[in-house]
Amino acid sequence: MIQGEVKGVEGIRYRGVFGTITTMIRTEGPRSLYNGLVAGLQRQVCFASIRIGLYDNVRDFYTGGKDNPSILVRILAGCTTGAMAVSFAQPTDVVKVRFQAQVTLSGVARRYSGTMQAYKHIFQNEGIRGLWKGTLPNITRNALVNCTELVTYDLIKEAILKHKLMTDTLPCHFVSAFGAGFVTTVIASPVDVVKTRYMNSPPGQYKSASNCAWTMMTKEGPTAFYKGFVPSFLRLGSWNVVMFVSFEQIKRAMMITKKSIEDRK
Repeated sequence: MIQGEVKGVEGIRYRGVFGTITTMIRTEGPRSLYNGLVAGLQRQVCFASIRIGLYDNVRDFYTGGKDNPSILVRILAGCTTGAMAVSFAQPTDVVKVRFQAQVTLSGVARRYSGTMQAYKHIFQNEGIRGLWKGTLPNITRNALVNCTELVTYDLIKEAILKHKLMTDTLPCHFVSAFGAGFVTTVIASPVDVVKTRYMNSPPGQYKSASNCAWTMMTKEGPTAFYKGFVPSFLRLGSWNVVMFVSFEQIKRAMMITKKSIEDRK
């Protein structure tokens, strides 16, 4: 997504998913594959708990508790919880992106040595606005991702059950989640690339997120918006499978526990 923008590593090129992995291991070591892991975990704890945990409640709020909500209501609920999550968890995303973008080569200075030092450095040098840099494109991106993931998963699962292709079990959840991951990647990839470029950029490189998008279009062409599509799909696809399968199993376990408690009364 940001190839060509990092100074000091002009001779290093990444070609494809596996080429990128092998190049990173060869030039930066295996640990580079886990750059930004701590910030990524912090982001997921803050972000996922809001966007997923509040989705059903927000959807029911918009429908007044009625069954079978329309697609428009589901999209609105997904966009709402996605925007709420970003507004709260944006600093963790900024630190994650910058950690993943920095390289660990000899002769190339690292911007940050640790997660907490990164928060402190950004605040001291860029102010509170630096921690919330790129909030608007990130809200746009995550509203798209959230409503696409949740709504597509709901629709695919309902279609499978309606046509009796599968029962409401693990294989159905897996197929629905994987399909939702692909659709989400196609829709959100352009915004994701712009968000990553803008959040990782030094102060003054781009005037705004729209200026970043325009610069990409004029200098690199429309294909730049789909840079890193395959790894993005692998990430979102696997994330959706783990998230939705786990969510369905936890929800089912909670319903069984609740029913058993009510039966004892």
